[in-house]
Parts: sequence; structure tokens; C-alpha cells
Amino acid sequence: MATGAKLRELMAKGTVVAPFVYDGLQARMVEAAGFDAMYHTGWGNASSRGLPDVGLITLTEMTERIRILSSSADIPIISDADTGYGSYTNVIRTVREYEQAGAAALHIEDQVWPKRCGYMQGKQIIEKKEAANKIKAAVDARKSEKDLVIIARTDALAPLGWDAAEERARTYYEMGADMIFFDGIRTRQDVEEYYRRMSDIPCVFNNVPMIPLEEVEQYKFPLIIHPGMTFHSWKAMFDDLEALKKTGRSLYTDDYTTLFNKLTRVLGADYYFTLDEQYKNL
Repeated sequence: MATGAKLRELMAKGTVVAPFVYDGLQARMVEAAGFDAMYHTGWGNASSRGLPDVGLITLTEMTERIRILSSSADIPIISDADTGYGSYTNVIRTVREYEQAGAAALHIEDQVWPKRCGYMQGKQIIEKKEAANKIKAAVDARKSEKDLVIIARTDALAPLGWDAAEERARTYYEMGADMIFFDGIRTRQDVEEYYRRMSDIPCVFNNVPMIPLEEVEQYKFPLIIHPGMTFHSWKAMFDDLEALKKTGRSLYTDDYTTLFNKLTRVLGADYYFTLDEQYKNL
């Protein structure tokens, strides 16, 4: 199990890029591609259950998926923890359950519950004092300050603006958060403003603007979460289904066998075949 201590070690060496994942196959693919970490997306988790990201997913459903990801790949998992799923005591339980499930880091946001995806309209924010105290509860709940990375996410940017978001972020950092995360960054100008205001504090960057990584390097974010794989795969599925319905032909024209064999290798089928043979020949 890759721990928060491992994630801290990686970030101390340079920027860590964590692609979005929400199932075991994606976790294996990210590790096989050579990435050092993965990001467990609450949006993706909800969508994989046929639900929108509007506060319908529970602590149990999130930790269940973290366990799948943890058992599928041995790289650190940064996980969405929404608002901590309730009061201060709920936040404490969330931290302990995420640790047990195998998360290396989690982020807790300052939205009301039920929350909304950070890029949806109509978000509402709880009082700053309550949000800061929830971060303190999370910090106090973890087993060791050297292990689980506590990320304080603020969604204040869209409803309240830059100044309020910065004020909240700095308060959360003072309460013991290891990192800060502004959600709602949409443009390159937003990225520049984010870095200008917060470069003295370790920050997470959600690369929804899809800026090439070599161009993001100048901002020196310790952690970048990247939704590109999930967005691309969903678009490809939409496009192929529409083509199949309209024309009776799939857009997929590559060699099926080659892809199937590659996926089989990534999923580790040979390991299980070898185990079967080992016990068959005792």
C-alpha cells in the first residue's frame, strides 16, 4: 500500500501528476503508463454508478472504491472526500476510514451538504469558521502528521471571488492543512492568478483547462490532478455510439486482438494463470 509518506517523498522531489481514476482497470493503466500517483474522482465514482455528482455518493461507497484502487495498483491515491460527509465527527470518521482503505491523501471542501461538482452552477459555501474547524478535525484525526496528506479545498471562488477564496485558503492552512486546493480554475488567466496569490503555500492544481504539462511547470505546483484520460474516454464512447447508431459501423478500426492482449497484460492475467498451474502441479 502506497502511503501518504510516499506521496510526500514524491512531491519533495518535484511535481506529481495524478490522472483521474474511478475503477481498478484505470488504476492499473495509470500505473502501467508510469505515473507516480492517481486521483480518485468523486465525479467519476458517481458517474460510474449512473449518478450526477450532487452529493448522492456516501462515505461507504467512496471507501469501497478506494480499496479497489489500492488493491489494483501500488501508487499513492489522492481521493476526493467531498465535505467529509457531515459534522466534525463525520469528518473524523471519514479520515480514519480513508486511511484504513488505503488513501495517501484526501481533500475536504467547504460547500454545504449535499454538495455539487465544483464546475456546476449554484454552489453554496458554509461559514468560514465551520469549514476551518472541519479541517482542524481532519488534521487531528489522522494517525500521523507525517502520513495522510490533508488537502483543504475551497469552492469559494465561483460564488464569492478571489479575495474570499484566498482568505479562506490561508485560514485552512493555518488550521493545519498540508495543501490548499482552489476548485473552479477554468482558464490560463485563472491559473496565473491562483499561482500569484498562493505560491507561498503548497497547492493542488486541477488541470481542467488542459494546459500542456510542460507549460504548467513554471507554476511549480507540488500536485497536479489531471482529468484528460476520463474526458477523452467518455468522448470516444459517445462518438462511437453515435456513429454505430447512425451508420451501423464502429469508429474503432484498430486491431481488437492487440488491444485485448494489452489489457490482459495490464490486468495481470498471467499471474493468475501461473498460480493455477502451481497448485495444479503440486
